[in-house]
Amino acid sequence: MKPDSTTWGIEPVPERLRTLGVLDLTLLWGNLGVSLLVLVAAAFLVPALSLRDALIAIVVGALAGNLMLAAAGAIGADARVPAMVLLRAPLGRLGSYGPTALNVAQCLGWAVFELIVIAAAAGALSQELFGFEGRWFWTLVFGAVAALLAQLGPIGVVRRVIRTYALPIVLASLLYLTWWAVAEADLGAIWSRPGEGGSSILLGVDLVVAITVTWTPLAADYTRFARGWREAFVGTGVGYLIPSLWMFGLGSLLVLSRGLGDAVEVPAAVAAAGLASALALLAVTVDEVDEAFANSYSAAVSVQNLVPRIPQRLLLLLASGIATLGALTIELRNYELFLLLLGSFFVPLFGVLLADWLLSGAHYGRADVLEAPGFRAGPVLAWLVGSAVYHWLHDPPLGPSWWVDLVERTEPPSLGIGASLPSFAVAFAVTGALGFLARRGEAASVTA
Repeated sequence: MKPDSTTWGIEPVPERLRTLGVLDLTLLWGNLGVSLLVLVAAAFLVPALSLRDALIAIVVGALAGNLMLAAAGAIGADARVPAMVLLRAPLGRLGSYGPTALNVAQCLGWAVFELIVIAAAAGALSQELFGFEGRWFWTLVFGAVAALLAQLGPIGVVRRVIRTYALPIVLASLLYLTWWAVAEADLGAIWSRPGEGGSSILLGVDLVVAITVTWTPLAADYTRFARGWREAFVGTGVGYLIPSLWMFGLGSLLVLSRGLGDAVEVPAAVAAAGLASALALLAVTVDEVDEAFANSYSAAVSVQNLVPRIPQRLLLLLASGIATLGALTIELRNYELFLLLLGSFFVPLFGVLLADWLLSGAHYGRADVLEAPGFRAGPVLAWLVGSAVYHWLHDPPLGPSWWVDLVERTEPPSLGIGASLPSFAVAFAVTGALGFLARRGEAASVTA
């Protein structure tokens, strides 16, 4: 039996499996963008910011982050290999192992947080309807569902689940929740309400960018099955942008109109609003499982960059099991810090990838990826420099206390430009400059 999309490993995807078009990818990324985690993340924007400032941060961050995500999807479709294997081209085979370890950690972390939020929402619903919360029970149920979806692979999930069931149900549910949130809110009072402080527009931009950009190290895992890079760029960028704006806006409105002070209170507030709202939340909750699937799937595919001979189906089961166990034991309180720390690594990493891909003529062939040298010092250095810039400019500093103290001793400037975009620009520029000098040196040695 020939391998299909559910088990395809690190080799470039053959033409017979490149079947996802613009509509398929728009549906896939649109479904991934409909996330309870994005909904509850709005509690980190408001009421610290006013609604006006929060919307500015949402729009700017979503546009910047989705442009990066769309470009990552296009590069993945061009090279036709998984995302962590793709990083062999700029960083070298050994150089890609560091990002791979980080990506496995972030995928498992995301899957844990997804299952926590899913179980919280399902528990709030069952408590409201049946007097039984049972978060542990719902964690186990939806962890098993995520594991089953992961076995289908990207094409199977799009064609068998999203097109057939998820799209119409989730769209109707979101329309109802939006109507309910607007109908019950005093929009004039909410719009004129000032922010309470403790955040800024630029910190909000960094948060929105971080949520979006955490998908860039996963994008190629799915867009490698795209028909071409143009389809991947449009489907990925548009598909994730629309629900991202929608969910952040809806979450901000819910937090302000309901006076919620904690991210985990958002699902419970919706569940308590009546049967129709509870059913709409149920639909969004069930749809949330595809995010847990995506992260479990990408964790398994990423591990194959390190040990390609381990069967993918076994890795999928292990990733799903670890995520379920984590969801049973971890609290949601450090979610914002988790997102920002991920942004500090993956925003500049994408700058390195994009610059190197452009220097390679906007194309990676099989040899560029699977026959890459062991280590490419220049791009790795550019990545580390970009990450250092992110930590240097981020206010407040991120990480453990010893690292925060070290950063503060350098007296970071207050430039008022955030951390995400400068770190991306620095990593992109350093990679481009070092790559240009290296190519000039190679050309000079050839002519000599």
